[in-house]
Amino acid sequence: MFCRRCRNVAKQLNGGEAFAPSVKARNFGNSTRLMQLFGASGDLGPGARAILAPSAAARAGISPKLRRVFQAAPVITIVNPNPSATTNGNQRTAQRWARMLAPSHPVRVVEHWHATDAAQPVDALLIALHARRSAASIAAFVQQHPGTPLIVVLTGTDLYRDIAVDADAQRSLALADRLVVLNECGMLALPDALRSKTRVVLQSCAARVPQARPQRHARLLMVGHLRTEKDPATYQRAAMRLAHRTDLHFDHIGAALDADLEDAARACMAIQPRYRWLGGLPHGATRSRMARASLLVHASRMEGGAHAVIEALRSGLPVLASRIDGNIGLLGSNYAGCFEPGDDAELARLIERFADEPAFASQLRAQCAARADRFSPEAEAAALRAIVEELIPSIE
Repeated sequence: MFCRRCRNVAKQLNGGEAFAPSVKARNFGNSTRLMQLFGASGDLGPGARAILAPSAAARAGISPKLRRVFQAAPVITIVNPNPSATTNGNQRTAQRWARMLAPSHPVRVVEHWHATDAAQPVDALLIALHARRSAASIAAFVQQHPGTPLIVVLTGTDLYRDIAVDADAQRSLALADRLVVLNECGMLALPDALRSKTRVVLQSCAARVPQARPQRHARLLMVGHLRTEKDPATYQRAAMRLAHRTDLHFDHIGAALDADLEDAARACMAIQPRYRWLGGLPHGATRSRMARASLLVHASRMEGGAHAVIEALRSGLPVLASRIDGNIGLLGSNYAGCFEPGDDAELARLIERFADEPAFASQLRAQCAARADRFSPEAEAAALRAIVEELIPSIE
């Protein structure tokens, strides 16, 4: 049986921030019943900070010794700036990485890092997603904890825009102990002096078994919000070039984040009856459509490592993609289905080749299948943990 004090702690540690089961076992003994009190997922919730404060601990009947156990466990903090933004692909990455690290480290995910106080756990490592948007958190962390390891994860806008012109982003690169890029070409965008501390982590998703796909027509799919960076206009122009092909159907999933681009999507639907802009859809519904589609088109002008391409590869869905480093770094330098960014005529020719030349379609499928395992959760977790273990030892 557990004392009332233990049960009080367990009741207040619920949801929100991951606390590693291995740490619980180490600190409290390898007890199944205690693990049940905390929950198998090891969630450390909003009540954790309050219970670590001396006054709150005393009111809850928590002994100073037990309070110190919670205080002493160092955590990995992941900074995900602006997590509620529709355009922020970092949200799923932060949640996924927290789960991957939780078996060996306590993890919390925050929007901004601020100086620790007596009611907060000690940071063993900070992982900041986005060099520019997390710049204030990065600077505050380094000032408060000089010498504590820092990992900065570079997004597409970091790599291919901000680090060339933005002083805050450049400072983040200099302060980091490790930089992480999300495609195999990402390192090429960095100065030579920074490459030795840069590592590649390919993002992942679960595999999906392809569903029955249309036989009498090809259903093309673009997944990307209506943003300039995603370049929906190139996809739309290609669709209009191929309006005479009744066997080609064009679907587009993505929320309208730009009024002009929304107007353009509606105008395309009026001109090309087989183009459908479906708006934003839940992630599960999007993946289901990918499993039934014939071909993904990814026309972006700027990408760090597009989830849409990764999910296509893990769904057995071949891809046509713009020839940018963020796509080549996922698909490979010899991938046959690339077109120059903004070149709707070249995209239209590749679409027709896919529809009319079985050998070309088979080549794309084979090339995608050959790379799919690189984006498994196991591969991503191993790469991420290897970087963390370079900087801090395992606490298991």
